[in-house]
Amino acid sequence: MRANIERFLIINLGILIMASGLYYFLIPANLATGGVTGLAMVVNKIFPFISIGIIMIISNFILFALAFLLIGKDFGGYTIYSSFLLSGVIYIFEIITPLHEPIIKDIMLNLIYGILIQGIGMGMVFYRNSSTGGTDIAAKILNKFFHVDIGKALFLADFLIVFFAGLAFGIEMGLYALLGILANTYIIDKVIAGFNTKMNIMIISEKSEAINQYIIHEINRGTTLYVGDGGFSKNRKTIINTVVDKKQYVKIRNYVKVTDPSAFITVGFVHEVLGEGFNLSL
Repeated sequence: MRANIERFLIINLGILIMASGLYYFLIPANLATGGVTGLAMVVNKIFPFISIGIIMIISNFILFALAFLLIGKDFGGYTIYSSFLLSGVIYIFEIITPLHEPIIKDIMLNLIYGILIQGIGMGMVFYRNSSTGGTDIAAKILNKFFHVDIGKALFLADFLIVFFAGLAFGIEMGLYALLGILANTYIIDKVIAGFNTKMNIMIISEKSEAINQYIIHEINRGTTLYVGDGGFSKNRKTIINTVVDKKQYVKIRNYVKVTDPSAFITVGFVHEVLGEGFNLSL
């Protein structure tokens, strides 16, 4: 239950952040940086009599069907929810703060801030096994069946749209959009990696038994024990190795400082952990 609530909250926060980047920076500047939104902007530019909303509905309907068939009901259900929520939040922004022109005149600033904000939000949504529809679904399919990182998969899915954006809005806008999806690739993968980051800890201490028991019973993490000889002292020592998240590392570090101030601790960052007690990463 707690995990589901956490997932729900992270997805909602991600959608809110993503909508802010789209509405206040990318859409007003005509920066069609991929996605069904970008596709709809391009088609509407070429065929003004076709509503952007209609294009998005038809495109998303096809992609939603693929999400359910190829990825599963859980992902498909959350994707539909996220897609409607994103549209709803943008609609609320339109009512609360209507925009008739970009807030910032500089197109590069719109691109930088729009992509940064949108990418953070999108990374949060992807991390919790959802998407906002559109080419996000195509990216998830590529990720599942071809094991391509989500950010890179999204770049592949959006590249064609950006190409046509260049034809519709001009080569300059197309190049800006290309720069945008490249940056988006990097940001999304970094956000997901940040959520997945764990700490690999090795502890050498005279109080190894007490520390080991604390990690197992208080932190609820497994440990691996090694026995080694000190290169200088020649004394036999027990080495504790464990993988924990950042909050758990802080608790362990504080406990070790109190229990054995002379303990030796090394810490390494791990970006993917598979196995019991850890969620499978994207």
